[in-house]
Amino acid sequence: MIIRENSLNSVTMLAENTSLSEIAVKFTSIAGIALVLSLVGAVVPVSAHHSFAAEFDGAKQITLSGTVTKVDWVNPHAYIYVDVKGEDGTVVNWALESGAPNALYRAGWRKDDLKAGDTVTFSAFLAKDGSHTAAARQVTLPDGRKVFAGSAATGPEQKEDQK
Repeated sequence: MIIRENSLNSVTMLAENTSLSEIAVKFTSIAGIALVLSLVGAVVPVSAHHSFAAEFDGAKQITLSGTVTKVDWVNPHAYIYVDVKGEDGTVVNWALESGAPNALYRAGWRKDDLKAGDTVTFSAFLAKDGSHTAAARQVTLPDGRKVFAGSAATGPEQKEDQK
């Protein structure tokens, strides 16, 4: 190890065969990589999740009845896809967003509670963008049970519905 005094009355310690320019280059490279990783890390969570109010209209509640076509137990929200027949006879496939799979499981749901072909009724909130997407509030299962669907826009009256 080499110790030398510099012009600012401080001591610089260098490992043998290492120059100050090599240390500066290594430090700059590490700082650049850290900056890039922190910027990427800051962007990922923003794109991964949304608030209820950003995507759904809490004042536009609807009831949909139809046939389950697909159930996706994925994070951060499980999705249930349902074919709903309109008044004019056309069938539209709705995507109903529910809570996280873990929250649904803790609330008593199991993956086999809903299967393709089951007839269900949803109480839900419409998407603001006008798509056939809604935030599920409550689901009436084929056996008649009414279960909480995990939407963020549920209040005390939801708990009363389930008693």
